[in-house]
Amino acid sequence: MADFNQAVILGNLTRDPELRSTQSGQSVASFTIATNRRWTTKDGQQQEETEFHNIVAWGKLAEIVSQILYKGRKVLVAGRLRTRQWEGQDGIKRYSTEIVADHVSATGPSRTGGEVPAQSGGEEMPKAEKPAEVNVPDEINLDDIPF
Repeated sequence: MADFNQAVILGNLTRDPELRSTQSGQSVASFTIATNRRWTTKDGQQQEETEFHNIVAWGKLAEIVSQILYKGRKVLVAGRLRTRQWEGQDGIKRYSTEIVADHVSATGPSRTGGEVPAQSGGEEMPKAEKPAEVNVPDEINLDDIPF
C-alpha cells in the first residue's frame, strides 16, 4: 500500500499572500488560513477554537494566488503537509508544519468587490503539477459536520 499525505482546509485568509522569488527565479507565495471549530459542551456552553495553517504555493499558482487572494477571503486549499526544521540563533531546533498547495479555490467577492457567480463555485486557480480534485458545496453548515 502506498503512503498518502493530503490536507484539505476551508477557511479565511488572515493576511494578503506574500509573493517572493527564489534565487533561481521560482515564484513562491506564502499565506495563512484560519479555520474555526465550534461545539457545545455537555453543560450547553458554546465553545470556539481557531487553528492557523501556514500555506505555501509555488510557480504559476503562487503568482495567481498573490493576485486574487486577500485578507479575509474564504479559500479552499488542498495539498500535502511538510514539516521543516532549522536551528534558531539561540541554537534551539525549531519546527514548522505547512501545507504545500496543489489546488486553491477562492470563494466570495473578488478584490474588486464583484460577487463570484454561484454556479462557478468560486475563482479556480491553476493546479500545481499533481492536482488534487476536491468537491466542496458552496456553503458548509458547521452543524452538519459529524465530528
